Amino acid sequence: MSIHDIQSTGNKATRDGFGQGLLEAGQRDARVVALTADLLESLQMQHFKKAFPERFFQCGIAEANMMGIAAGLATGGKIPFTGTFANFSTGRVYDQIRQSIAYSHKNVKICASHAGVTLGEDGATHQILEDVGMMRMLPGMTVINTCDFNQTRAATIAIAAHHGPVYLRFGRPAWPIFTPENQKFKIGKALHLASGKDVTIFATGHLVWTSIEAAKELAEQGISCEVINIHTIKPLDEEAILDSVSKTRAVVVAEEHQRNGGLGDAIANLLVHQLPVPMEYVGVKDSFGESGKPLDLLDKYGLGKKDVLWAVKDVLDRKK
Repeated sequence: MSIHDIQSTGNKATRDGFGQGLLEAGQRDARVVALTADLLESLQMQHFKKAFPERFFQCGIAEANMMGIAAGLATGGKIPFTGTFANFSTGRVYDQIRQSIAYSHKNVKICASHAGVTLGEDGATHQILEDVGMMRMLPGMTVINTCDFNQTRAATIAIAAHHGPVYLRFGRPAWPIFTPENQKFKIGKALHLASGKDVTIFATGHLVWTSIEAAKELAEQGISCEVINIHTIKPLDEEAILDSVSKTRAVVVAEEHQRNGGLGDAIANLLVHQLPVPMEYVGVKDSFGESGKPLDLLDKYGLGKKDVLWAVKDVLDRKK
């Protein structure tokens, strides 16, 4: 597919996709239950509560307790989905996740909204940028970071059928919708969005669309970018990564996360052992965020289109 064939059909928040997917997962499987820590409407879980009030649990501002309850429900054969902000889904409850969920491989779906700096005005205390690294280090944890409404809806449905702990990360703001409406989400399978010969851009979450926009501009300058959506950070689709990089021999990784510990580090670890090539990160440079408008924060913290453009030209210079 040409990069210019990828078009947005409108804007809608990825958290809305989670709410719709959770409702559909509940309709498909009566074992699905939902828990939230006083953030019902922020995570769009009110639709599930209205349809299945007996399968919904409001845990209040007690995230650690919510994780313990979810582990217990999983032990009893339920499929619990926990819902709160990404910061409170990981940083506040890491001990409970490690000890009560990951260690015993409980079938809990940890669903984390408002991730990254695009949380916006709530500021640095809520804008976690370390969560992917924290969760991908846990043995047996599946880590997924979706890019738009449609993909988040599909991923939410898919993880209900997957046995084992999952960390599903998504965001707050309205964002372009560009993936198919009725897609089949395959955990661990990268999505090849556009073919190219000069450089591969691996992107995840909100920065998939940013990378598409950058690749369109680069195409006008005669630079051919292969764009691949890595929605599943763990397990990583190593075959797709190596196939692409063996052709382009240059890599840019774009993510709304710290440079340390995220998708970039996962790909670098693969390539350094099997296919070393010039590589550049588009990510936050060892910094906390701040309060501000989402798009302004993306630009300030090095996550905008201009940063992808710079990274591509940098690796191409090094490739020579």
